[in-house]
Amino acid sequence: MRLVVVSAGLSVPSSTRLLADRLAAAVDRRTPADVQVIELRDLAVEIAHNFTNGFAGKALAAAQEAVAGADGLIVVTPVFSASYSGLFKSFFDVLDKDALVGTPVLIAATGGTARHSLVLEHALRPLFTYLRAVVAPTGVYAASEDWGEEGLPGRIERAAGELAGLMTGLSAPGAGTSGGIGAGTSDQGGAGASGRAAAGASGGFVVVPFEEQLAKLSPTGV
Repeated sequence: MRLVVVSAGLSVPSSTRLLADRLAAAVDRRTPADVQVIELRDLAVEIAHNFTNGFAGKALAAAQEAVAGADGLIVVTPVFSASYSGLFKSFFDVLDKDALVGTPVLIAATGGTARHSLVLEHALRPLFTYLRAVVAPTGVYAASEDWGEEGLPGRIERAAGELAGLMTGLSAPGAGTSGGIGAGTSDQGGAGASGRAAAGASGGFVVVPFEEQLAKLSPTGV
């Protein structure tokens, strides 16, 4: 199995890379895999040149090939201006439009506050659904206060289990709805169950109304 991890963290050390590594390790424990990590900050110049001249540099081309050939993909971005970073989006903009068709993808993000947790559903899931990837039902968001909390490891383990199931062809709980926008079960740090689509008794998912999710993120609902 080939597991490729795309990290859009900019600093060293990076909480984005830390979350990416923990997710990869959790998947590898379930499905032993050849793990390759792609640090987008190292490709920033080549990505920019690809936009202007239409050609991928050697390192960028290797990264594109790795992503296109992956059996599973973990993507992690920091949140800038309430969405994924420009560098993260630019990398997937220069990827071949058919590169991710049918590829299992686990989406994750980091941010300074739990109020950004809905980025998983309003930005990341629609992006990878558009690219025709198979998005794991659970996304993982880690706010600054989540590191060291008891809930984060559980969210990582559940998401990793779903991705491992998709990679090996086993049906993850609720995976039948993972391709639809808003049909997932994103567990969001700090926000608890506020943004979560809870599993119903029939095994399907009940989507929490957006207004209710938003109201629970902070006392003012902002």
